[in-house]
Amino acid sequence: MSDIHRIYHNDIGISFQWKQDIKKNNPKFQVIFRDTGFYLTIEEIENFSKFAKQAVNRGCCKDCKAKNNCRSILLKTPATTVDLAVSEQELKTISDLIEGTLFQIKLNEYLKNICER
Repeated sequence: MSDIHRIYHNDIGISFQWKQDIKKNNPKFQVIFRDTGFYLTIEEIENFSKFAKQAVNRGCCKDCKAKNNCRSILLKTPATTVDLAVSEQELKTISDLIEGTLFQIKLNEYLKNICER
């Protein structure tokens, strides 16, 4: 874990930036949940956030009897050929991971800009 700068984590996953990317000024971030990892730019993370919000709005089947055990919600990802089947609970925690990651990245950038003045 000494090779990474952790950005955010929750019960489903973690986001971080490789320290070698920070040194090279490479603005990519690793977002990992379940057994899937994405290596994304800030713009791709913002798109992922939009996809998660769209999936939340679509929601689960109205008459679904398996609500939290059913992986019937299709979540688009920034990888155009990859969509994920998730449950409502997984979608909530994935959304939290993505939103928390965006918040921390933007907060860190804001503080960095203020300190450089």
